[in-house]
Amino acid sequence: MKVIVDLCVVPMGVGVSVGKYVAECQKVLQEAGLKHQLHAYGTNIEGDWDEVFAAIKLCHERVHAFGAPRITTSIKVGTRTDREQSMQDKIDSVVEKTT
Repeated sequence: MKVIVDLCVVPMGVGVSVGKYVAECQKVLQEAGLKHQLHAYGTNIEGDWDEVFAAIKLCHERVHAFGAPRITTSIKVGTRTDREQSMQDKIDSVVEKTT
């Protein structure tokens, strides 16, 4: 099953700046070959359900290995059975309506 996920991984107990931890998670997504787009408060990911959630698990493992003793993660998940839809399709649909 294809899925679009909005992921926000927040390492805790590492101070105010978390950029290096977020960057490590981005590396995981790149290595997994998943289409993803970083935004100000998280990352959108699209792909096969099992591959996306395996990558999320690996993000947690790598962020812990980087020294974060605790992580809190927010995940929004969307699936469709009526047709395929990419992250870009969703954006384009809104942009069309504003022009």
